[in-house]
Amino acid sequence: PFLRLLEAQLQDQRREHEEEVEALKNQVDAMKEEMEKQQQAFLQTLQLSPEAQVEFGLQQEITRLTNENLDLKELLEKLEKNEKKLKKQLKIYMKKVQDFEASQATVPAERRRHEHNMQVAVQRKEKDFQGMLEYYKEDEPLLIRNLIT
Repeated sequence: PFLRLLEAQLQDQRREHEEEVEALKNQVDAMKEEMEKQQQAFLQTLQLSPEAQVEFGLQQEITRLTNENLDLKELLEKLEKNEKKLKKQLKIYMKKVQDFEASQATVPAERRRHEHNMQVAVQRKEKDFQGMLEYYKEDEPLLIRNLIT
């Protein structure tokens, strides 16, 4: 049983490794194709006149910026959608908290005292502290900010 388990784990690792190697090979092939395209474009620009080289360079930069802009717009849309979803969840949770607080206000005080008495005391293990925090003076604002947040 133990040997079979080890064999199964080894096969899983081998399969994952092979998939990872395949993905990396595909990535290398894609990069090679992109590099070849760029080399061809570069060789073509070398054959152009200086004015045409500048024009081609500008066109390439415009294309790159346009693609980057589209990617950023897509990311912005995704973030806005996520923000709306989170705001909706926040409203739902705020409503639940208000409903809970309202229901707690209607619970008789006697029942609340009884529930208070029924709470279990959690014992904490005593800890021995063996020193103080040591830090550099320039790290003090960072430590304070981390303690507060």
